[in-house]
Formats: sequence, C-alpha cells, structure tokens
Amino acid sequence: MIRFSATRWCFLLVFIGLPLGARAQETMPSSVPAVALEKPAPYDARLLRLAEILGSVHYLRTLCKDPAADSWRQSMQDLLDKEAQGEAQRRARMTAAFNRGYRTFASVYTACTPPAVVADERYRAEGATLASEITARFGN
Repeated sequence: MIRFSATRWCFLLVFIGLPLGARAQETMPSSVPAVALEKPAPYDARLLRLAEILGSVHYLRTLCKDPAADSWRQSMQDLLDKEAQGEAQRRARMTAAFNRGYRTFASVYTACTPPAVVADERYRAEGATLASEITARFGN
C-alpha cells in the first residue's frame, strides 16, 4: 500500500488541479454576452409615472380632437431622447409606461365625454407637478 504524506497530497492535487482548471476555463463559451447593468436614477419611479401620464394625456387629447395632441407624443420622444439615450432597458420601461397609460384610457373612453375631459385635466395637473418636482429636486 502506498502512503502519501500531506505534503505529497497537496503537491499532487495542485499538480493535477492546475491543468484541469485551466482546461475548464478554456472550454467556457466565449460567446456569452456580458449584461450591462443600468444604474437606475433616483427619480426613475417618478419618471415612469410621468411617461404613463404622457400616454394617457396623448390618448385623451387625441380622443377629444385637440389639434396639438401630437405634442404629447413628441414630449415623450424628447423625454426618451434626454433620459434614456443609450440605455435600451430604461427606454423600454419608459415606452411601456407610456403605452400602458395610452391603453388604459383607450379601454375606458371611446368618446370625448365630460369625465374624459376631467381626467385629462387632472392628469395634466399631476404631470406638471411631477415634472416640477423632478426638475426641482434632481435637476442641474
């Protein structure tokens, strides 16, 4: 029976283990994409709510035949260009919030009714408040 001392076992394990470890690393696929983690801004929750409001107001203004209805969509585009440039995930979240706001009101209002006008006024007031809070607290 062959007996190995602790020193020989360590040497043997290190000697055998090094090439195996090196080969294991070589066999790892190199095509695994590195996921770029986007650091959320401290005001992202408010920004998402603002995007949702923009979608809601865009729908309501279009429904009520406001000639400037497209300005709300353009405001959202400007917001995306300034806040999510080069950040695909953040841009997708903001776009989803805009679309959610649009679809929510599209499922409720099919005609420009007095309650739709009131909802539009309230959402525009909330959006203005949010925009003011965001710029006052986090603006340059």
